[in-house]
Amino acid sequence: MRSSSNPAFRNLPQGGTQTYGQYGPPVGFNQPQGGVPGYGPGQTASGEGDRPMTVDDVVVKTGMSLGVALLVGVVTAIWAQVQLAETGRLSGALVGAMIGGLIVGLVISLVIIFRQKPSGALTLTYSAAEGLFLGALSGVFEAIYPGIALQAIIGTAGVFIGMLVVYKTGAVKVTPKLTKWIVGAVVGVAILMLFNLISSLVFGFNPLRDGGPLAIVFSLVCIGIAAFSFLLDFDQADRMIREGMPSKWAWYTAFGLMTTLVWLYLEILRLLSYFRE
Repeated sequence: MRSSSNPAFRNLPQGGTQTYGQYGPPVGFNQPQGGVPGYGPGQTASGEGDRPMTVDDVVVKTGMSLGVALLVGVVTAIWAQVQLAETGRLSGALVGAMIGGLIVGLVISLVIIFRQKPSGALTLTYSAAEGLFLGALSGVFEAIYPGIALQAIIGTAGVFIGMLVVYKTGAVKVTPKLTKWIVGAVVGVAILMLFNLISSLVFGFNPLRDGGPLAIVFSLVCIGIAAFSFLLDFDQADRMIREGMPSKWAWYTAFGLMTTLVWLYLEILRLLSYFRE
């Protein structure tokens, strides 16, 4: 199994059986008598009526997660604009919504990644938290640059659909070499972001996010890396389906795709704000 730039997929349980391939049987799997791992008549992967994951499972779970994020995000964005119109400044409630959504989303994502078990409740909660954070942030940007949030949503959807077409048509093959390049690029960008954050907090020097030429180039690079990360995410989902992972793991796939979508949306929103300036 090739690794992925997405931390959600990189921490999948490893091992292997004849039926489950490199993933191994899920926790709670009751092996049929006779010693051959697999599904017997009426036998299930988890002992609770689970079945092998399909493309429809991934589409439905991802759609539900995205729908929750959009619903919470739109409501929060409208509320944020009303708050800004009434007060003319960032209120404590608005700042709290952004920080709270960011922290809750981060904590839940770490729990999902290190727990290494799919959870619909946690995935939907993560989506709601990110919707709260992105909605509040988008509301602030929308108040400054009218129409920018819709442009960012369209741009994100366009990149996602475009990379899905690229993957399905085989225009770009997901090879071990490409995987290593993308993973290395994600790690490199993360390190640069960390140093830039420390620099801005300690020295007030923020070259990668100040809206200048370097900041524009950096955002373009991040958007490109996020776009190619979708290829690895799609490939991992395909492999999970082919290896017969239980359908509940579609929630894990949905979570992995959501993390990439959130990153891509943030970078596109930021880039559009540079151009508006």
